[in-house]
This record gives sequence, structure tokens and C-alpha cells, in this order.
Amino acid sequence: QVQLVESGGGLVQPGGSLRLSCAASGRTFIGYAMGWFRQAPGKEREFVCGISWGGDSTYYRDSVKGRFTISRDIAKNTVYLQMNSLKPDDTAVYYCASRRGEIAVVATLYDYWGQGTQVTVSS
Repeated sequence: QVQLVESGGGLVQPGGSLRLSCAASGRTFIGYAMGWFRQAPGKEREFVCGISWGGDSTYYRDSVKGRFTISRDIAKNTVYLQMNSLKPDDTAVYYCASRRGEIAVVATLYDYWGQGTQVTVSS
């Protein structure tokens, strides 16, 4: 059974930082790209960033470029999202997802999803 488990969410003040983790298990993820998505109340789920299987390719939505960094540890089957200079607009439930092949920005193209972790940016 494939499982993606996110952790590291919480409440942080504007300008602060958080590091999310996504631990994958249940199958080999060789050849699978990983993505982070987020969904705020009343809004659609949106792509945040993604990383290729080998980690040599990454892609970010414009609003997080320069503030967020995605990385992966293949040996640990874990993906990370380092979030710096957080803004109230970053408040959302953050999900990690996996798909065979290249990074995609469309949520429906991903095969496996975690349960999500809440990130709240507020003073």
C-alpha cells in the first residue's frame, strides 16, 4: 500500500520559516516525480513546486520562487519543502503528491497523495 505522509506544518509569523517533509513508502519511487500542492479555504488546489526523480530538475510557481526550495533524499524516500519569508497568502493545507514521469503542474496527473499538513501564517 502506497503511503505519502506529510509533516512539519504549523503556525508561523509572517517572515518566518517552516520545513515540510513527505515520507513515501509502499513501493519503489524510481522514475517518479514529486510535487507539492496547496489548497486554501474556498480555493482550488494549486501547484506549488515539483522535483524530478533524480532531483536535477525543479519547477516553482512564480509566487514562491526565491522563497521556497524543494529537495529530495532518494535513499530515505523523502521530499522536503523549505519555506522562507512566509506570507499570510501562503496559508493553506499543503499536500505532497507523486507521479510516474516528469513534473506536472496539474493535480489530476498525480497518482498518489498524502493527507496534507496545515500551514498557517499569521501574526
